[in-house]
Amino acid sequence: MKSYLYIFTACIILFSSFTVKEKNEIIIRKEEAAINRDSLVVFAKKYLGTPYLYASNNPKKGFDCSGFVSYVFSNFGMTLPRSSGEYKNLGKPLKPEDFKVGDILVFYGYKDKTIIGHLGIICEANGMRSKFIHASSGKAQQVTITSLDTEHYTNRFYKCIDVISK
Repeated sequence: MKSYLYIFTACIILFSSFTVKEKNEIIIRKEEAAINRDSLVVFAKKYLGTPYLYASNNPKKGFDCSGFVSYVFSNFGMTLPRSSGEYKNLGKPLKPEDFKVGDILVFYGYKDKTIIGHLGIICEANGMRSKFIHASSGKAQQVTITSLDTEHYTNRFYKCIDVISK
């Protein structure tokens, strides 16, 4: 009778490991799936009008620029830096003609052109005339869409990076 109990227990353990493996494979497949750039922007646009809140990535309270970018990409299984300064050496800069929806725009601070001070996600790609969605601490004080070709952002532009393509 004990041997049947051991066999039964072994079968349960073996079956459990297959179930876990199958679940892990689904997760792996999801992480390996390419992010749909248009879906990323549609998701980001859900937060238009969300208030600006320094050091926050909480959609119920508000976002700062890096909190917004990291929150949007985390919904698609990507972990990105939480601080805008960490984007300075991240990725290879793209030429304006290579900008795509879902790429990240990186800007210098408005007072200091030695530090990174702002981020946004391209929602309409058109080189240096692209539009981007971002959590603005300026006049808007909310998640908004702005054109890159405004003097304020053109003067602060540092680079555009693609974090989606591998």
